[in-house]
Amino acid sequence: MDMPVGDIVPEVVVILTAVGALLLASFTSERRQWLVAPLALAGLAVAGFILSWQSEEARLTFSGTWAIDGASVWARLMILAGTILAILMSPDWFRTDKRHGEYYAILLFSALGAMVLAGAADLLQLVMGVLLSSVTGYTLAAYHRDWPLSVESGMKYFLVGAFANAILVVGVTLVFGMAGATGYGEIAANLPDLAPSPLLLLGLALVVIGVAFKLGAVPAHTWVPDIAEGAPAPAAAFLTVVPKIGAAIALFRLVELFPPEAFTIRPLIAILAVATMTLGNLAALWQDDMRRMLGWSSVSQSGYALMAVAVVGLSDSALSALLIFLVGYALSNLAAFAVIAHLRGRTTREDYKGLASARPFVAITLIVALLSLVGIPPLAGFFGKLTLFLATIDGGYAWLAVVALANTVISLFYYLRFVAPVCFAAGDAPIAVLGRWTVIAVAVSAAGVIGFGLAGEIIFAAVTQAQLYQ
Repeated sequence: MDMPVGDIVPEVVVILTAVGALLLASFTSERRQWLVAPLALAGLAVAGFILSWQSEEARLTFSGTWAIDGASVWARLMILAGTILAILMSPDWFRTDKRHGEYYAILLFSALGAMVLAGAADLLQLVMGVLLSSVTGYTLAAYHRDWPLSVESGMKYFLVGAFANAILVVGVTLVFGMAGATGYGEIAANLPDLAPSPLLLLGLALVVIGVAFKLGAVPAHTWVPDIAEGAPAPAAAFLTVVPKIGAAIALFRLVELFPPEAFTIRPLIAILAVATMTLGNLAALWQDDMRRMLGWSSVSQSGYALMAVAVVGLSDSALSALLIFLVGYALSNLAAFAVIAHLRGRTTREDYKGLASARPFVAITLIVALLSLVGIPPLAGFFGKLTLFLATIDGGYAWLAVVALANTVISLFYYLRFVAPVCFAAGDAPIAVLGRWTVIAVAVSAAGVIGFGLAGEIIFAAVTQAQLYQ
């Protein structure tokens, strides 16, 4: 059996770091629980360093269940970077939590689930990634167990997740029964001998719905705004970004197996994209809670990501467009949540009055993050959406790009509703902040949004070299 452990060293490092974090938290006093954070950061940095040296040459390993290619390498690097930013927000936020050290271990295991999603080349491996990411996500969402809103958000996440995961398993069973295999390579080899079977299409549709749960897309999207509002701010930042990266790559890899001329799965993905971005934007229009607005915004951003999935196999730039979009979205959303964490959880529009005069650096970061989510140049989000629109048009879905453009215009309205009080309203009192950890998170994420935007062409040139194993 082909099981070269060297191919999964980054994942092994994450596992060992999570175990070490749990042991350190167990034997460390309440005052020193924050020491687990540097350990987690060090482990993620080591994993990222090793991963950056991993060859992007497309190949399968571990008996065909694990893909190492440009898509998985880039996605896993983004997952590690996003987890690092979430950890930077955490020590100050959980300062009054007597035993919060184990939180970092749960965060690392959840990140591992997202990494498994990004590299899964087998349906059973896909299920393992979804389940690992989900089980740990439920705990992260309800971590403030003394706050009813946090417990409620965790329970909603669990109920939607249980239903979506059951649908996923049923879909995997149907695909396995019709294709005779769970490995992507074997499925692709068997497809030419299969007529477009209704049961196979049904199974594939159910798998798409199951993965859409982790992506935060319609019809399994209802947990996202609740998590954004009720989970601890660092956990909300993580859950609205990191699992989405793994799920987007997993869905892209799965749809790529099915030839567009023989299977009508891409029109279904396009319809889901329209429904997701439109519903997310319309629901966000009149939100007065920053975190809930970002939750609905995250739903709409999932719709944009689905645009790239809809043109897989139809446009050569679909994969690079998806990767660049995910970079821009991740940095922007994490920056917005870093500001919320730094401002001690301020979340209503009224709370942001006078922020520009009281905390100009924080205000600039928030404005930059929101404008990047819209796609305003030269920020990171602009290059993501631009490449996404071009790939969609190139793939023959110009109508989808038009719908996405209209949705982008709509989104500008609700982002500006929160920018306005920041810039043009006077505050009543000084605005308190958390501490050094969160200000580092704000600074790093702001630099990422601006820096990746200015270096868009360099990133685009690097990402276009990424390949997907076929």
